[in-house]
Amino acid sequence: MKHPGKILAICAFFALISLGAYRIWQAYERRGTPATAKAAGRSRVVSVEVDKARSGTVRQEVLLTGSLKPKEQVDVVAKATGRLVRLLVHVGDRVEAGDLIAELEDDEVEQQVNRAIAAQAVAAASAAQREAELSNAKSDLNRQQSLFDEGLVSRRDLEAQQTAMQVVQSQLQLARAQERQAQAELNELKIQLQQTRIYAPMAGSVARRYVDPGALLGPSTPIVNLVNLSVMVTVANVPERDIGNIRVGNTAIVKVDAFGGEDFQGRVVRISPVLDAATRSASVEVEIPNRGGRLKAEMFARVMLDLATFRESVLIPRAALVYRGQQPGVYIPKGNQAEFRPIETGLTQGERVEVLANLLPGTSIVTSGATMLGEGDQIRITGGRAAEEKPE
Repeated sequence: MKHPGKILAICAFFALISLGAYRIWQAYERRGTPATAKAAGRSRVVSVEVDKARSGTVRQEVLLTGSLKPKEQVDVVAKATGRLVRLLVHVGDRVEAGDLIAELEDDEVEQQVNRAIAAQAVAAASAAQREAELSNAKSDLNRQQSLFDEGLVSRRDLEAQQTAMQVVQSQLQLARAQERQAQAELNELKIQLQQTRIYAPMAGSVARRYVDPGALLGPSTPIVNLVNLSVMVTVANVPERDIGNIRVGNTAIVKVDAFGGEDFQGRVVRISPVLDAATRSASVEVEIPNRGGRLKAEMFARVMLDLATFRESVLIPRAALVYRGQQPGVYIPKGNQAEFRPIETGLTQGERVEVLANLLPGTSIVTSGATMLGEGDQIRITGGRAAEEKPE
């Protein structure tokens, strides 16, 4: 074999290359992925600020949800049976109390009224006739009495005349009763005629039309729905633990999605004296003045009830609050690392969050940068109130 030294050199060269590649692969495996690095204790470093949980007072509030409804609403119904010939309003129209809304056909009722007017006139004429006959009978009786006193007629003739007058009196009473009956029938038919015209029972806006002209209506058939939007109400269920702190007159801040963060003022006007056995809650009615009519019925409302009471509690900055799934918590600095601690939160007021459990006042917590942390990450504290405080 020629040039054995050259062949050995080439083999040694490839062996060195293989060894180097193997060492590089080992180094890469030791470094691992970020998750492996964390498990090995070599975490990424996150710059954070820290603060402390502090004791403070919280103004007690209750957040409720519900739908807005008009304080006053009514279905306008027909009292009489008939065909609808005119409907004078449309959805959104504004009406005042007493405005004409609809008309039913009234030809038949008008004819009945005319007949009743004639019958009442006949009854009145009959009564007038009987009054005249009674006057004549009284005159005849007076004459008979004079003749009887003079002895010119017998007692029998006098008694016959007295009986005749009593008959006329009875006929007059009957005629007057018939006249009153005719008048009552006329009044009843006039009422029926008035019922063919439907008027607004209150001021408001037309929210719905149930029928159209040509429909045959019966008693209690709804025609339109009227709502008064000047005052809105919402009824929400308050848990049993809070109902004892609510009083009629408590102020309420109402928000609706349609107007973003704008607040509407309201107040508690009614509290149910009975709790729902299934939900252990009581209904509370909140009244909201609707100036300008901007609020609409069935808008979804969030109501914050001010209970006008305060309680001592543990408070943290809102920036310190983080979530793992649905679990709220904070990160606690532990040396150069951060440990997640689950907590139970209460009210949020401004930039402060109330902590109900699992955190004591004075505990250092991560604020700025908390949302960037993972369990076991290394931290570099760059500032914050807790970092600036010096030990005594």
